[in-house]
This record gives sequence, structure tokens and C-alpha cells, in this order.
Amino acid sequence: MRGQIILSHGLNSEPNATKVSALAAQAEAQGWQTQRPDYRDDDARGHDGCVAPRIARLRATIEALPTPPLLVGSSMGAFVSGLASLDVPVLGLLLLATPSEIPGYARAFDLRHGVPTMLIHGWRDDVCPPEGMQAFAGKHRLPLLLLDDDHRLGANMDVISAQFQGLLDQLATAA
Repeated sequence: MRGQIILSHGLNSEPNATKVSALAAQAEAQGWQTQRPDYRDDDARGHDGCVAPRIARLRATIEALPTPPLLVGSSMGAFVSGLASLDVPVLGLLLLATPSEIPGYARAFDLRHGVPTMLIHGWRDDVCPPEGMQAFAGKHRLPLLLLDDDHRLGANMDVISAQFQGLLDQLATAA
């Protein structure tokens, strides 16, 4: 086993969503163990009301592991992955279509500094406009890949998969 990966789906999505399922299969084929928490009960609390319960669920999942995991998240899953990384050690972060803030939630997006991180966003994302992540990535000097895509990033799964592979290879080499 190479390590642990926790993949967090977006708001009103599910653990078997297209992106997290494809990335989980890719990692599992290389010997990584994956988990996909089910946040649907948390999402029933609403857009800003689901954030704290999602973070608590993700933290509990991380704390139950023997080693720090790689966190992969999409949209709301990316937002809570970043915030959870502030409180518990993580191996790295791959964050897709990340909102820079959640209206009504007190904290803006942030993440643990000093861990391998890759941000991927769509130029045409009308749910989480790219400007917020552009400013965040620039301020923290993090890699940000902007793709000609919308919020779902569905037209670029091959590019996302290649970036994910690069991160997996980097983490495997560092181990």
C-alpha cells in the first residue's frame, strides 16, 4: 500500500460522483487506499450550514488513519479539505473548482502551507468564479491550472488525471 487518499465530493453530489470515482480508481490501481466520505446528510443543512459538519466528518476520517492522507476535493469538498488541513496533518492537496469563500460561512478558504498542493479551476466556472482562486494562488504562490471548462470540469478529466498522477508520483518519490 502506498498511502491513504480521502476524496471529498461537492455539495449535493455523492461519493460515487464522476470525478472522485475516476480519481479513486486511478489511485487504487497503483496501490493507494481510498475513502470517499458521504456528506449528503451534512449537505441537507444548506450551503453554509454544511461546512462545519463536513469539516468535522473529514477530520474524524483523517484522525482515524495511521498516517496523514492526501486530500482530494471538488467544489465544497475542496473547500472543506483545505480548511481541515489547517487542523490535522495531510500529505498533500488536490483541489478542484474551489470556492474562495462560502456566503454566510465565517471563514474564507485557506489551507495548510508547506504541503504539496495543486489547484485546478475552470475559466468558465460560474458557480465559483476563478478570480478568487487566482488571487489565493498568487498570494500563496501555489500552482493553479486554469482550464477552458465550467464548474464541473467534465471536459478535462484527462488533464485532471494527468495532474493527479503527477502529484501521486511526487508523493511516492518523497516517501
